[in-house]
Amino acid sequence: MELSLLGGFKLTDEGRVIDVPEGAQRLLAFLGLSRTSALRAKVAGTLWPDATDKQSMGSLRSTLWRLQGSGYRAIDVKPATLTLAIEVSVDFEDAIALAQLLISDTAEIDGDHATWVDLFSSDLLPEWYEDWTQGEAERWRQLRLHALEAVARRLRDQGRYPDALAAALAAVSVDPLRETAHRELIKVHLAEGNPSEAIRAFDRYCHRLFEELGLEPSQELRELVSAHSRTGAEHPHYVL
Repeated sequence: MELSLLGGFKLTDEGRVIDVPEGAQRLLAFLGLSRTSALRAKVAGTLWPDATDKQSMGSLRSTLWRLQGSGYRAIDVKPATLTLAIEVSVDFEDAIALAQLLISDTAEIDGDHATWVDLFSSDLLPEWYEDWTQGEAERWRQLRLHALEAVARRLRDQGRYPDALAAALAAVSVDPLRETAHRELIKVHLAEGNPSEAIRAFDRYCHRLFEELGLEPSQELRELVSAHSRTGAEHPHYVL
């Protein structure tokens, strides 16, 4: 069985999508994110924080009952604890492992870079706003940004500029104000021999950074493009 949490919730069994009730989705997602044994009381209190202990435990029992069938096999149910079954793979877990390998910059990894870019462009449980999802969502946001930048660097070093550009643009899309993402984008343009594109990318970033945060780009970023620009003096808030 496969539990997908990136880009939205989905549970499949040998390729067949399983219809999972909303409450059960939250239970499976919680166990998929923790991947460790969790006390029933903790699960119930986390998923139904506004209910009394008795009510939340009742809701948990009801949710487990609704998972009867294929979905029920996804959980290892014990009298006091619940754990995601070991047979269930979780895309979020696999994505974290891949991202950490890519960020190391030393591992030799073969794979479909376009698939990686799509993977790291996916939000964790989008439009889920429970408190227990937010910490993992932010962890994923930071990790995937580093991974996208690492992919862009690897592909740029290999001279695969269109693919490197796609990875850098994906990083910029995830966080339009992140300087390191824009730095990778500019480096790809320069390596490809397109200084005008690099300068335009720098210009757009500078304007947005100042308009939204009142900040200026770092000296390192300015120096990266300064050799290819006559002057930045026409912009009142930053000078190359």
